[in-house]
Amino acid sequence: MVDPTRDAAYLLVSAVLERNRTLDDALQTLPSIAPRDRAAAHRLAASVLRRRGTLDAVIDHFIAKAPPPAVRHVLRIGAAGLLLLDTPPHAAVATAVALVRAQGLPKFAALVNAVLRRVADAGASMLPGLDSPRLDTPAWLWASWGERARRIATAHQNEAPLDLTLKPGAVAPPGAVMLPIGGSVRFPPGTRVAELEGFAEGAFWVQDAAAAVPARLLAARPGERVADLCAAPGGKTAQLAAAGAVVTSVDRNPARLARLRDNLARLGLSAELVAADIATWRPSQPFDAILLDAPCSATGTIRRHPDVLHLRKPSDIPALVRAQDSLLAAAAGMLRPGGRLVYAVCALQPEEGAPRVAQACEAAGLVHDPFLPGELAAFPEALTPDGFFRTDPGMLAELGGMDGFFAARLVKP
Repeated sequence: MVDPTRDAAYLLVSAVLERNRTLDDALQTLPSIAPRDRAAAHRLAASVLRRRGTLDAVIDHFIAKAPPPAVRHVLRIGAAGLLLLDTPPHAAVATAVALVRAQGLPKFAALVNAVLRRVADAGASMLPGLDSPRLDTPAWLWASWGERARRIATAHQNEAPLDLTLKPGAVAPPGAVMLPIGGSVRFPPGTRVAELEGFAEGAFWVQDAAAAVPARLLAARPGERVADLCAAPGGKTAQLAAAGAVVTSVDRNPARLARLRDNLARLGLSAELVAADIATWRPSQPFDAILLDAPCSATGTIRRHPDVLHLRKPSDIPALVRAQDSLLAAAAGMLRPGGRLVYAVCALQPEEGAPRVAQACEAAGLVHDPFLPGELAAFPEALTPDGFFRTDPGMLAELGGMDGFFAARLVKP
């Protein structure tokens, strides 16, 4: 009988690597299984996607001929259990053999059994001799990250912790670790947020520490008319609403907007929600301030979304850049004279950062207003010499790292 966790992990891995689906989308279409099995399957599949290069290097040491993709997925799942997740050898091998049989490939059962037994015996001893950060990172990403590549890739090897943003006046749940950036608090990877004290009461929401900074840098004031563009799932909307701003949250995905609505209801916060494409939508009157968290390559979130390693391609970047320029121009048209805009992307690609600010200044008539040292006094490493906010996953490594983010402030003359 196939273990439901391994079966679900196989479906997730094959959906990403063979059908180019995101891990989150694939997770939504899994057959109904127990929540604990579902969570374990997600963790196992994410481990395979995060460390695929390393796992393949170990597996290939013990096979003479490349197996079919389905068999390769089974071997990766078994090896990830053995080398990354401390699965007992007999369980990892037995469930992998059952899984390959269930995929209609019984003739490979002996191969799976033999290879994984060898991985169990000798695989761990091979790991120190492998350049895992390089093996687990596509070459184009490594090249684009320059001198930061090794520390970013090393950080991506580890599962991300759970970060929370506290509602003003709320007390952090027991066991929280305070972070120096943005007032966020942190819990270990795998923490179930709904089980934390204060969740049902709306005391906090899930938001990476780096992702919480752009809204703080916008510095929304009580009563200001503020727009959160590309707003779902709503962490930044919650920050702006909690600051007392009159918030309009715009997102073109109705399903994601419904999730935002649910999050605000739990938190006891309010905002006007608009389902629209901001490239064409216009407000009834200009905003005092705008936060544009633009669609991007999301390469700064690979710790949380390791499927990005396999789905994103260098050919995607030009189209994303064009969309970012278009959205910045649209946002500029929604801003009152003297108003301010914070542009943010959870991307590590240089094309999506400073060049977009320069383009917005040239084409949309905005003016770059650099962040000042006092605004990032708690985390000066995130302030670039030209006044941008920039983080990467290798920062705060001793506390578990953070997402990669870029943000800039612009004003309308």
